[in-house]
Amino acid sequence: MATAIVLVNTDPGSEDDVVESLRKLDAVKEAYVSYGVYDIVAKVEGKSLSNLKEIITHRVRRQENVRSTLTLIVAE
Repeated sequence: MATAIVLVNTDPGSEDDVVESLRKLDAVKEAYVSYGVYDIVAKVEGKSLSNLKEIITHRVRRQENVRSTLTLIVAE
Protein backbone atom coordinates (compact mmCIF):
# COMPACT_ATOMS: atom_id res chain seq x y z
CA MET A 1 0.00 0.00 0.00
CA ALA A 2 1.29 3.46 -0.90
CA THR A 3 0.09 6.58 0.91
CA ALA A 4 0.39 10.27 0.13
CA ILE A 5 -0.68 13.50 1.74
CA VAL A 6 -1.91 15.85 -0.98
CA LEU A 7 -2.09 19.59 -0.35
CA VAL A 8 -4.56 21.28 -2.68
CA ASN A 9 -5.10 24.87 -3.79
CA THR A 10 -8.55 25.63 -5.16
CA ASP A 11 -10.29 28.48 -6.89
CA PRO A 12 -11.44 31.01 -4.27
CA GLY A 13 -14.70 30.00 -2.60
CA SER A 14 -14.75 26.45 -3.98
CA GLU A 15 -13.04 24.69 -1.05
CA ASP A 16 -16.19 23.02 0.30
CA ASP A 17 -17.25 21.72 -3.12
CA VAL A 18 -13.79 20.33 -3.89
CA VAL A 19 -13.39 18.64 -0.50
CA GLU A 20 -16.80 16.98 -0.87
CA SER A 21 -15.88 15.81 -4.36
CA LEU A 22 -12.56 14.40 -3.14
CA ARG A 23 -14.26 12.55 -0.29
CA LYS A 24 -16.32 10.63 -2.86
CA LEU A 25 -13.18 9.04 -4.36
CA ASP A 26 -12.45 5.58 -2.94
CA ALA A 27 -8.71 6.29 -2.78
CA VAL A 28 -9.19 9.43 -0.68
CA LYS A 29 -9.30 8.20 2.92
CA GLU A 30 -9.53 11.64 4.56
CA ALA A 31 -9.95 15.20 3.27
CA TYR A 32 -10.22 18.45 5.21
CA VAL A 33 -10.53 22.14 4.44
CA SER A 34 -7.57 23.98 5.97
CA TYR A 35 -6.48 27.57 6.46
CA GLY A 36 -3.13 28.86 5.30
CA VAL A 37 -1.14 28.35 2.11
CA TYR A 38 -3.19 25.31 1.06
CA ASP A 39 -6.98 25.05 1.02
CA ILE A 40 -7.37 21.28 1.44
CA VAL A 41 -5.33 18.47 2.99
CA ALA A 42 -6.13 14.94 1.76
CA LYS A 43 -4.83 11.49 2.59
CA VAL A 44 -4.74 9.30 -0.54
CA GLU A 45 -3.96 5.58 -0.71
CA GLY A 46 -3.11 3.37 -3.68
CA LYS A 47 -2.07 -0.23 -4.25
CA SER A 48 1.43 0.85 -5.35
CA LEU A 49 3.39 4.01 -6.07
CA SER A 50 2.47 3.83 -9.74
CA ASN A 51 -1.21 3.38 -8.84
CA LEU A 52 -0.96 6.31 -6.42
CA LYS A 53 0.57 8.47 -9.17
CA GLU A 54 -2.29 7.53 -11.49
CA ILE A 55 -4.93 8.41 -8.87
CA ILE A 56 -3.39 11.78 -8.04
CA THR A 57 -2.66 12.74 -11.64
CA HIS A 58 -5.93 11.65 -13.21
CA ARG A 59 -8.50 11.83 -10.43
CA VAL A 60 -7.40 14.35 -7.79
CA ARG A 61 -5.68 16.97 -9.94
CA ARG A 62 -8.45 16.93 -12.56
CA GLN A 63 -11.21 17.80 -10.10
CA GLU A 64 -13.08 20.93 -11.09
CA ASN A 65 -11.73 24.09 -9.36
CA VAL A 66 -8.38 22.51 -8.38
CA ARG A 67 -5.63 25.03 -9.17
CA SER A 68 -2.56 23.13 -7.95
CA THR A 69 -1.38 20.35 -5.67
CA LEU A 70 1.69 19.40 -3.67
CA THR A 71 2.13 15.69 -2.99
CA LEU A 72 4.02 14.29 -0.01
CA ILE A 73 4.72 10.55 -0.29
CA VAL A 74 4.54 8.89 3.13
CA ALA A 75 7.61 6.84 4.06
CA GLU A 76 6.66 3.78 6.09
